[in-house]
Amino acid sequence: MSDGLPYRLIATDLDGTLLRGDDTISPRTRAALVAATEAGAAHIVVTGRAVPWTRHILDDLGYEGLAVCGQGAQVYDAGQHRLLTSVTLDRKLAGVALAKIEAEVGPLYIAASRDGLDGDVLVGPGYAVTGALPSTPFTDVSDLWAAPLNKLYIQHPRLSSDELAEAAQGAAGGFVTVVMAGEGIVELLPLGLSKATGLSLAARRLGMKAADTIAFGDMPNDIPMFAWAAHGVAMGNAHADLRAVADEVTTSNDEDGIAVVLERLLSEHA
Repeated sequence: MSDGLPYRLIATDLDGTLLRGDDTISPRTRAALVAATEAGAAHIVVTGRAVPWTRHILDDLGYEGLAVCGQGAQVYDAGQHRLLTSVTLDRKLAGVALAKIEAEVGPLYIAASRDGLDGDVLVGPGYAVTGALPSTPFTDVSDLWAAPLNKLYIQHPRLSSDELAEAAQGAAGGFVTVVMAGEGIVELLPLGLSKATGLSLAARRLGMKAADTIAFGDMPNDIPMFAWAAHGVAMGNAHADLRAVADEVTTSNDEDGIAVVLERLLSEHA
């Protein structure tokens, strides 16, 4: 345990959790994380974003620790800009999974995250990218399979993300892991991969365990991380499925939800 906190490891999701709606981190939350690290805890970012979509945020934060990216596929050393571990999607299984899902729900809009520090995100016709993140359009499906991938993203013209995730899990759950990471963000990952997989690897590198960890998140893809950590905190804006398994619910990402909890813990253990 740290002197001023009951947890030695603070794991935070990025979107909808550490980041506010405008993709910034509030001064209050930055200050709470600094106070927690000064009290002896380590902060680790655990995000669905692959490294190329995460690195600029970590650099802006002045963050030099480990980050778990790509839903657990990548452990990244932000200080050294180095990829320490990377798990890729079996492209043959992914192709089978896509075919099975499309047989169930009809044609999908598809994007894919290529492996590596500078891996492109390839975006097919009809796929709507959330926010202003960099991506590369493709029209020939064979381009999808031309290089190693971390994951595929799928969207559907009519189904909601929850409905699509449920249908995809039913059709292809034996071939890939299906996660709903936000509205418009349903992902197909290597089978068995989750944020908990990557977080446990990163924690071991830091000499820490699940019992040392408090985790903050907002979406169903954070459920495995909450199951692994000693204490799971859902943001006030969190998906109902995550709120249902959380140990507590804090205020929203736009209302400094992480800071609210850390400030309380620091004052209780001062």
